[in-house]
Amino acid sequence: MTCRVPWPRATEGTKPVNKKLAVALSGGAVLALALTGCTSDEGNKELDAWAKKVCDAVPAQNAKISAAYVEITKAAKDTTSTPKELQEADSKAFQDLADGYKARAALISTAGAPPGIENGATVQKDVVKKLTALSAAYADLKTRVDKLDTKDQAKFASGLKDVSAEMKQVETQRQSAVKALKQLESGDTKKALTSQEGCKQAAAASGAAGTTGG
Repeated sequence: MTCRVPWPRATEGTKPVNKKLAVALSGGAVLALALTGCTSDEGNKELDAWAKKVCDAVPAQNAKISAAYVEITKAAKDTTSTPKELQEADSKAFQDLADGYKARAALISTAGAPPGIENGATVQKDVVKKLTALSAAYADLKTRVDKLDTKDQAKFASGLKDVSAEMKQVETQRQSAVKALKQLESGDTKKALTSQEGCKQAAAASGAAGTTGG
């Protein structure tokens, strides 16, 4: 028979590392960027077309990424599931995050540099590079979670604690991706993005004025 010990108290003296993991992740739930302001009346047709290409896919991508963070938060509060069930929940969430950020990188890569924007190509490539790295980091976390020993409560707790520590590095990568996105989403690009319905939906769903963040 499998003993369903509340996870935060899996071993004596073990801190609630799964809760720590959720706290570390929750800060990046939306990558909401402060893209408020008025839209451009004059407009730039090429830039508007670029913005539409980006924004059309944003709501679905944001939904997947946000849902993954919600699942990790739920797992952190779970006091009834077995280590195996918690492993499966965290593993799926990390996979969804890896897939979500990979899709975001592919989207911006395919869209290309924002037309008519100084250093647009350089900034766009930097965003793609950092989102791709972030995706790979979450994929690595999934691999590490999948390898945890769920048959031994103490080993499982210790392993997840190590995963939580690695999340600090992933958070640094996330912040770097946010900074790159902010550089991409500024000036005329910001105006073009905030005029698109898809990015408006993303901003409303996140409860903040965000566009291509996720």
